[in-house]
Amino acid sequence: MTIVRSLVLFALAAIAEIGGAWLVWQGVREHKGLWWIGAGVVVLGVYGFVATLQPDANFGRILAAYGGVFVAGSLAWGMVMDGFRPDRWDVAGALICLAGVAVIMYAPRA
Repeated sequence: MTIVRSLVLFALAAIAEIGGAWLVWQGVREHKGLWWIGAGVVVLGVYGFVATLQPDANFGRILAAYGGVFVAGSLAWGMVMDGFRPDRWDVAGALICLAGVAVIMYAPRA
């Protein structure tokens, strides 16, 4: 159950961080205004709290592993929200990152 909880928290963190950054991007780059930027800042703050809910207590491990989730999640977000079409190298890189997440977070430790 701990692994499932951790995976759900990683997914929620990705939605919050990538979504918040996307809102800021839309506000600035797409000229949607201060409301979008402000919403993005709030959602980015939510990401910071979600990360603290991980079962593992090691900040460095959580953030290192989350980096791999962020890479794969960013590509997925781009596909859904912006019509981005990743090529095989994007997909290969994301899979490598997710393998790193699995090793960092879920490898058996003594």
